[in-house]
Order: sequence, then C-alpha cells, then structure tokens
Amino acid sequence: MQLDKLLQKHGFGTRRACRGLVRHERVAINGQICEDPFAEIDTNDLIFTVDGVDWPYAEFACLMLNKPAGYECSRKPLHHPSVLTLLPVQLRERDVQPIGRLDEDTTGLLLITDDGQLNHVLSSARRKVPKVYLATTKHSIEQAQVDQLLTGVLLNDEPEPICAAACEIAGEHLLRLTLTQGKYHQVKRMVAATGNRVEALHRESVGELSLPADLKSGEWRWLSTVDLQKLGYLS
Repeated sequence: MQLDKLLQKHGFGTRRACRGLVRHERVAINGQICEDPFAEIDTNDLIFTVDGVDWPYAEFACLMLNKPAGYECSRKPLHHPSVLTLLPVQLRERDVQPIGRLDEDTTGLLLITDDGQLNHVLSSARRKVPKVYLATTKHSIEQAQVDQLLTGVLLNDEPEPICAAACEIAGEHLLRLTLTQGKYHQVKRMVAATGNRVEALHRESVGELSLPADLKSGEWRWLSTVDLQKLGYLS
C-alpha cells in the first residue's frame, strides 16, 4: 500500500498532510525513517511509527476500553463527554464507534470498532452473545430475587417476561447477571422488577472475552486475534 494512503487510512489526516509527515521525516517503517510518501509498503505484520509512537497496521480498528463512569457511548453526547474522547484522535478519525451502549454511569468492558461486520455479529439479537454484569444493589440480595431473574420478570413495553441467562449472588449487595439481550437499561429494570435497585453497574465480559485485570479505568488496547476468537468472530 502507498505510504501516504496508509497513513490517511489510519487517521493521520488528508493525503496531502500525510505526505508532509513523511517528507519531514516524522514517519518510520519497521524502525527506519522513510522519506518517500509514495513508497509501496508491505502491510504484513507492519509496525509504523509517527513522531516516535508505534502503530500496528490494522485493516480495521478493533479495540477494548475499560469504560469509566461519566461518559456517554455516543459520537454526539448530550450531557457528558463522549467515551471516544478517551481514544487518540487518529482512532476517532477512523470513525470508530462503540458496539452497543453502556449507560453513562456504567463501567467496564466496552468494545469499539470501525468494522461493520464485527459490530453486526456482536449486536445481532439472533446470536445471543452473552454479556456478564456485576450489579451493586441498594438492598441485600435474597435468593428469591435470583430465582425471579432466572424465571423471568415482566418489564414495561415487553410482551413476555425477560430471563437472565445466568444469575448468582456475589455478595450481600452484589449480583452477577448474564444477559443475551440488549434492551434499554435492561439490568436496572430487571433488578427493579424484583423490588431492588441497582446503585452501580459494571460489565465484566462479552462472549468469552473478559476485561483484563491490568487494563485500568479509562485505558484502551487493541483486540488481539485471541480476543476476537473469544468473541466468536474468528475461528
């Protein structure tokens, strides 16, 4: 791929701006400065560097983020900053977007991509991708509430009861739920239907992909091939 086109694809500006980066010796290919913006670059296992920062070549940007509270999962937020402001501007320029949404006060694993197929696979109601949440509740949790969530609770505007795929007590005020739907405020509404209230909500996993313990709140990283396999996207 031609170098200026490669840089443009990765969010470094217009083709003209990218040529300027190269001509000012700000771009290195596998550790070597390249001064020719029209050079043909082999993208296999490519690491390129702009202003000393390494970037892997990525046909699509597939990311995970440990979402903090106080951010909206929207490109056009209304009341809080967009979660996308936690990413480098180059990734935002690629038009990445969150896969599904977490409420502004919900924390945890959020997937972000510009790969429409990955977004579809993980968002499709037919695929029933499991998502695990840890809910902190206002009142102590009783087994009867767990049984209700597993049997099904009736929510407003829903014709049939909604069931948790799995549910367990994780502490006196901690409830771990696995859902395969993606309905509006689903965890909060389901818990409220049992007579309790969610005070804090954290998403632990999507599919078989869990939030890494070393990924701090507000931090992001690229999804690896193994991560994508855990999401059921790669065989």
